Amino acid sequence: MADEKRERRPQRRQAEDDGLIKKLIEVNRVTKVVKGGKNMRFAALVIVGDGNGKIGVATGKAKEVPEAIEKATLRAKKNMVPVSIVNGTIPHQVIGKFGRGAVLMMPAAEGTGVIAGGPVRAVMEAVGVKNIRTKSHGSQNSGNCVKAAIEGLKELKSVEEVAALRGKTVEEILS
Repeated sequence: MADEKRERRPQRRQAEDDGLIKKLIEVNRVTKVVKGGKNMRFAALVIVGDGNGKIGVATGKAKEVPEAIEKATLRAKKNMVPVSIVNGTIPHQVIGKFGRGAVLMMPAAEGTGVIAGGPVRAVMEAVGVKNIRTKSHGSQNSGNCVKAAIEGLKELKSVEEVAALRGKTVEEILS
């Protein structure tokens, strides 16, 4: 029976290696005070991206840190959304808002790199943006910053999408 378990483990690890970029943003220790003492649990915030325009974020909660991270990763994979990226940057300026946090994202020229703070930088690297300038306003809570950045990325529209919405050609939009 022990041999069967050993044989299964490598297969599971190979299945987990799916080419996605997984980034752990934060782990919080949560304490619940009950009659018998304190119950400790952990909450993990994880970002999952394919590096090519899809990203997901989720929180997982469990009694152990690795379990919380695994739960968050699975939920983030389920919650992945597409993002418009043009030549390694975003198509237009956008402000993403979540709670009291706001993240201003501006397209940048080739060679600029990712100019962003910690949690927002992780989002941009996971989604595959190579050149961008960002500024966080309001809440500095990493959870709010990450969710605000993703809300802003969801609002992005390429020229083709705008043209289709307006019933015009791409040339008419660009002129």
